[in-house]
Amino acid sequence: MIVAPSILAANFSRLLEEVKDVEKHGAQFLHIDVMDGHFVPNITIGPMVYQNLKPEVKMTFDVHLMIDDPYFYAKAFVKAGADYITFHYEAVKDPLEMISYLHSLNVKAGISVKPGTDVQVLEKLLPDLDLVLVMSVEPGFGGQTFQKQALEKIAYLRDKKAENNYRYLIEVDGGINFETARLCKEVGAEVLVAGTYIFKAKDRKAVISDLLEL
Repeated sequence: MIVAPSILAANFSRLLEEVKDVEKHGAQFLHIDVMDGHFVPNITIGPMVYQNLKPEVKMTFDVHLMIDDPYFYAKAFVKAGADYITFHYEAVKDPLEMISYLHSLNVKAGISVKPGTDVQVLEKLLPDLDLVLVMSVEPGFGGQTFQKQALEKIAYLRDKKAENNYRYLIEVDGGINFETARLCKEVGAEVLVAGTYIFKAKDRKAVISDLLEL
């Protein structure tokens, strides 16, 4: 299992310390939520926030673009140190073109779907993807309750991956705690994004360890 703490829930007054702490306890990915106030009704961070973190840690930088124009901004996020860039199916007219563009920037390409979007719309894109992110809450805010219909989407992606030997990682984001993480693992999730559950935990080491050992 890959654990990806979301810095949306970190203390930004000591962000580097927070990130180093979760890395020390075994988290492999750092999930970076980017919101523009248009695609989702909230505004978070740009590439400058994490570019100075990149030389300080060895984590994989997993950047989730919840924005209207990912094509225009992708290059800046890659330059700042993104290893994966995930855009939303709902935000672009030609998802395959976006995937190809990301690969041309030498970054791994991910795609995400909102809870109300049928995951089967991704079927023709799956051979070209490095990551598929299933949102188990509505994107835009942290601390929401896990929506169980995400489990069917994860299982679909697991089956397609196994049948066709696809390379993408199956990631899930939203309402993750030990119980919901266990349910996601059972149906095929490989990357768990957790913000509040990790960064607000009294014992981060124990929380991360429990997720890693699922």
